[in-house]
Amino acid sequence: MQKLLKNEWTTFAIAIAVSILTWVLRSIHANPVLIFVVSAVALATLATMVGHATEQLGNYLGPGATGILQAAVGNLPELFVGFFALEAGLVQVVQSALVGSILANTLLVMGLAFFFGGRKNGTQQFHSETPRAMVILMVLAVSALVMPTLAHSLHTPASAHEIPLSVAGAVVLLLIFIASIPFSLQGGPLTEAAHPADQEEKRWPLARVIITLVIAGTSAAFVSDWFVEALEPATESLGISQAFAGLVLVAIAGNAVENLVGIRLAIKNKVDYAISIILNSSLQIALALTPILVLLSFFFTAHVLTLVLSPLLVVALALAAILSALIVYDGESNWLEGLALIGLYVLIAVSFWWG
Repeated sequence: MQKLLKNEWTTFAIAIAVSILTWVLRSIHANPVLIFVVSAVALATLATMVGHATEQLGNYLGPGATGILQAAVGNLPELFVGFFALEAGLVQVVQSALVGSILANTLLVMGLAFFFGGRKNGTQQFHSETPRAMVILMVLAVSALVMPTLAHSLHTPASAHEIPLSVAGAVVLLLIFIASIPFSLQGGPLTEAAHPADQEEKRWPLARVIITLVIAGTSAAFVSDWFVEALEPATESLGISQAFAGLVLVAIAGNAVENLVGIRLAIKNKVDYAISIILNSSLQIALALTPILVLLSFFFTAHVLTLVLSPLLVVALALAAILSALIVYDGESNWLEGLALIGLYVLIAVSFWWG
């Protein structure tokens, strides 16, 4: 118990210290690559702290409300990064980062969870009802991203209206997300396994939860701006394409690190909880974060985020949805299936190295 508490305070201290270091480096006009790396570490630790505080707030709200709160608060760092990147005109980076966050959770994090959980515990079994519900919604979300791309690529009459088509897709996704809220409040399959009751964890005082959320959220807003500011010069200096930076670096810095708890739960043979946490994160990005950024860009920035993606991004999303569905539908996982998920993620990442 004391070890857990110590780790939480250590993570908080590191997050604040690295955020301050990012500000110092930016103030003295340090090397953009150094600022980019330090700000990425700051974002990752801040995302972890936001996740901890959100889960703790769930102790006062119940599991259903906690699931909704996670969707609203848990993706704050990614929301800030996406908005500032759109203001800077980095539409391709934002598109790649959103898809990359979904791929990082669905393939990389879940693959690592299955791999290490399978190596330690052998074949692991879980209730497949919850993952099946999540996979169905994931396929729907992927379809909302695929349709505008197909309309554009096939030169249909709708291709001349990609912004209205993207806004319509965003509204549909948000409506589905809003429609799921009453179901979530009742503790439906999308939230029933989000917080394992048997997980040893000391309950934070409410004041500490609120202060942590305010400090971490405010810091994330500033660090996100600095991160995006250093992104272009850093990628140019390193010879990395913006597509790869968004798909891998931005996605992992803002999202995947927070969900390493899913890997720990799988190693402890709590695979139901692990899958729920990992897939819930992907769904929140697809059903809430992506449409919110589309609508924010439409009303508040000069560069509108559309759902017209590159064909390679669309194929990557489709392959991830298909492979994850095949793996979770039978209610069993093993280390080889985890390795397959990781392998697909690596292949997709390498495909975007050159742009």
